Amino acid sequence: MNFDDQIRRYFGTSDLGAVAPAALDSGIERMLVDLGLTKDRGERFALWALLHTLGASPELNAVFKDPQEREAARNFMDLMQDR
Repeated sequence: MNFDDQIRRYFGTSDLGAVAPAALDSGIERMLVDLGLTKDRGERFALWALLHTLGASPELNAVFKDPQEREAARNFMDLMQDR
């Protein structure tokens, strides 16, 4: 799942700037539900990363039980902070 596909899936457009605040909240809520339901590691990471980018990600320990996955998420956070 790539970034544009995720944005279109949850917000109906690839332009986040065009998403109304209520639609943004609704898309984030759907993402959080999907994050809780998915068993696929890659999909879970992609959802969490987008939620983090939007300032709505849950705590690492709640999402990633595996220490290597938590470390990958921390690395992503560090990379995003440097931008």
